[in-house]
Amino acid sequence: MNKNKLFNQFPPKNLLFVSLIIFSVLYGCASGKVTQTATYEEIAFFNKFAEQSTWLLGYFDVDRLKREPHSEWFINEYDEYKFDAEAVGKLLDIPTDEIEIKVVIGTWCPDSRKQVPRFMRIIDLWGFPVFEITFIGVDNVKISPVGEYESLNIQRVPTFIFYRNNFETGRIIENPATSLEQDIVNILK
Repeated sequence: MNKNKLFNQFPPKNLLFVSLIIFSVLYGCASGKVTQTATYEEIAFFNKFAEQSTWLLGYFDVDRLKREPHSEWFINEYDEYKFDAEAVGKLLDIPTDEIEIKVVIGTWCPDSRKQVPRFMRIIDLWGFPVFEITFIGVDNVKISPVGEYESLNIQRVPTFIFYRNNFETGRIIENPATSLEQDIVNILK
């Protein structure tokens, strides 16, 4: 096929868009490992949140995730999460005073759409005060219009950063090592 015919068929604007989508899917928020073949419905669902108009950027309140279009994924994942009751029981023994949490999320990111609702379910079970959690939304190159953002050194999303007395005690990056609730216990004990 000659170059001009290919160029006319796929103008640079379309090639750039397709390239960005492919790059985001492969390298955006996950480790790049493909574990299963996506269904048509999963691809359509991903593409819906790949639209920049749906992204939450900068500081935001968690209630924004409970409203359209994000409620579509947030509420279902929150309600369906099967938590480790033993680990949640251990969390109940950890005092919440002097603890702050920062959550860096990309609403375009499948891992964020999975882990953040689960995290909020654990937070609610624990009784942790939501006003002590700072939510920061990033774009698909992990940039956020937040002054302190550069110092957080975010490489992957979601990233959950735990502080005690204003000192970082640990992070959960992208996916938990064991479970979210057990990882939180391990960080805070």
